[in-house]
Amino acid sequence: MQFLSRFILFIFLFSFLSCNKESIRITPNDYHLMVDKLTEVMIHDIFSPPVASRIYAYPNIAAYQVLNSENGVYQSLENQLNELKNISTISFDKKANKQLAALIAYLDVAKEVVFSKEKITVFRDSLYNNWEQKNNTEFTASKKYALAISKSILEWMHADMYKETRTMPAFNVYSDDASRWQPTPPAYMQGIEPNWSKIRPFVLDSAAQFKPIPPPKFSMEKGTPFHTELMDLYNLTNEIIKKGNDSEEVAIAQFWDCNPFVVVNKGHFMFASKKITPGAHWIGICKIATQKSNSDFEKTVFVYTKTSIAITDAFISCWDEKYRSNLIRPETLINKYIDEDWYPLLQTPPFPEYTSGHSVVSGASAEVLTDIFGDNFAFDDTTEIPYGLPTRSFTSFRDAAKEAAISRIYGGIHYNAAVENGLTQGINIGNFIIKKLEF
Repeated sequence: MQFLSRFILFIFLFSFLSCNKESIRITPNDYHLMVDKLTEVMIHDIFSPPVASRIYAYPNIAAYQVLNSENGVYQSLENQLNELKNISTISFDKKANKQLAALIAYLDVAKEVVFSKEKITVFRDSLYNNWEQKNNTEFTASKKYALAISKSILEWMHADMYKETRTMPAFNVYSDDASRWQPTPPAYMQGIEPNWSKIRPFVLDSAAQFKPIPPPKFSMEKGTPFHTELMDLYNLTNEIIKKGNDSEEVAIAQFWDCNPFVVVNKGHFMFASKKITPGAHWIGICKIATQKSNSDFEKTVFVYTKTSIAITDAFISCWDEKYRSNLIRPETLINKYIDEDWYPLLQTPPFPEYTSGHSVVSGASAEVLTDIFGDNFAFDDTTEIPYGLPTRSFTSFRDAAKEAAISRIYGGIHYNAAVENGLTQGINIGNFIIKKLEF
């Protein structure tokens, strides 16, 4: 009888303690850790800038929806983003932890958008084990809710035409048109993502909604607007070269390079130098801004989500124009007509020139971040430290966007029109997203 009483008491105490475990504490830094891990895997897998933008957006949207599908701090994106509807109506279990569920949903979508799924899975499983040990009841309820939401997001994602574009024809580089883009050294890669305009935008009505004005008409005749821009670029870059590698222009160009396709030749070997993309740089600025402002978990997810949506739509809009105008790069023309020994400070990326992707993406990102944090949000940009580049300081997000845009001219890879019109294109996209989405 005494044994039975002790056994019952043991069961009671065990049940009591199990049911009264502390809630799993989640902080904004936990979310930064998710994003940083995804960036790490993306660098390893070497994704193009447009594809990388898509990879950031969907996990952020999944996490955001977990927090805001039901009684959230912000508005649900259901029926706001193109074709996003019928999100799982699973009721939120009071035993679940929404912030924990947001991390789980993020990881569930993240592993489906990269090549190295096992890297995300191993990372996820280690976290799962930790959370399960801390509070199995809360973890199980949170996971159930998270996976129901992420399942709906993945179904919506798979209908955005990405899979279909994987099998569409490659870009035809053969043409008698002297203005048409041609592959550039050292790898002479084909134009990447020529069908990216067919990807479903998140907020834009179509890829062509913010079609920029055309570039100056191609002409190698002296005095024409196009030839003048070409010669201005050639003369400016020569002046920068004379200043040496310690010049401010070189520092700016290198800081904003963000080219994941840089090819390095060492003897008989050719390999890629892995870097982040321009979109990833602005995702890094999201981290800096949320940490500086002491943003809570919900606001941190909101900032990443809104910015990644803007970045993705900016790439869709920019790539729509790139393969419409198919404009030749400065390097090709300068080597052929002006100076065969000239080469740009930065390696020319493998796609047409107009408009400048950095300019479009930076313009859109800066408008969104300015809308959230204000126009005079000064910050130290440490994003490039892991890649051997020092910190640069900015008085505002727009200040950073302007520098990102001009960096492409200093680098010798864009004409002035691509930068100026690209920045305007991005600003228009950013403002459209700000006005159309209700957060």
